[in-house]
Order: sequence, then C-alpha cells, then structure tokens
Amino acid sequence: MQNYIFVYITNPDEQTAVNLAKKLLDAKLSACANLYPSSSLYFWKGKLTEEPETNLLVKTRADKYDEIVKFVKKNHPYSIPCITKFDVAPNSEYAAWLDEQLNH
Repeated sequence: MQNYIFVYITNPDEQTAVNLAKKLLDAKLSACANLYPSSSLYFWKGKLTEEPETNLLVKTRADKYDEIVKFVKKNHPYSIPCITKFDVAPNSEYAAWLDEQLNH
C-alpha cells in the first residue's frame, strides 16, 4: 500500500506558485495542486516582515517527497523555501486517481 502526502510550499506570489505547480505536474511529481493566498509574518535578518504569499498544496505520494524537495530548491526564488509534508489518508478512489496521475 502506498503512503500519500500533501506538500505545503510558500511562494512570493501567485504566478510563482502557478509556475512551480505546472512544473511539478509536468515532472509527474504532483497529481494535483491547490493555491491559496495568504499573509505571512516572520523575522528575516532580524527584522519583522509581513508579506503577501501564495501557498501551494501539492498532492502526491510519499516516495516523491525527496525529489520534490530537490526540485523546489532548484526552481524556487526563496533562498530558504518552506517545504513541509503532511501524511494523509485519501479514500481509495482518490488514492487510485493519484497513482494514475503520478504513473503516466
């Protein structure tokens, strides 16, 4: 049985998130991607920063995670991109669809 994950990746804007999502889909690292606008607050180089971002949620299998991390680091504009995975348990029909998309 496969293990499935969602990978959460923050992006500086919607276009960056769309471009990254398309590349991950084309590389068969992602079966589906959702984008969500957000605001982020964090310290960067000692200064409190508040920025708009677009969150990308990548739906995939756990065996793709290491390759996704490498891919994102290579194709992302942030020097330290947020790449976080969450284990998920999709229903059997959705899991079959994920596998079909990732195996093309």
